[in-house]
Amino acid sequence: MDTWKTAAEEEIRLGLAERAQGLEGRARVRARRAAGHIVGEYFRRQGIPDPAGPNAYERLKMLLALPATPPDARIAAQRLTMKVDMQFRLPPHVDLFTEVQRLTIALLHEPLASLPTPDAPDVTQTL
Repeated sequence: MDTWKTAAEEEIRLGLAERAQGLEGRARVRARRAAGHIVGEYFRRQGIPDPAGPNAYERLKMLLALPATPPDARIAAQRLTMKVDMQFRLPPHVDLFTEVQRLTIALLHEPLASLPTPDAPDVTQTL
């Protein structure tokens, strides 16, 4: 198995376990870290320099800055970099683990086995 995939799926496994324990903040961090592994692999495959290194948030922001980013990947990256509200929540329609899967399919054209495949994005609720 590819190193990026192993690392991303481990973050997802741990994040889903933390979510089950009611630790939603930690789960969000794990989802973003999984996304960072995916974006890093995309940059590697595309020959795009990765000055952000392993910083998942910076990789997602860099992905958003690229004009050629696929639309589904752009939606996922926007959601993965959203700020929480005053009660530390994201909008109800946003699930970061679903967005990790959307990002993986859009960028690497393969799903992660540990997550269900998302439905088509609802572009009316991008942010």
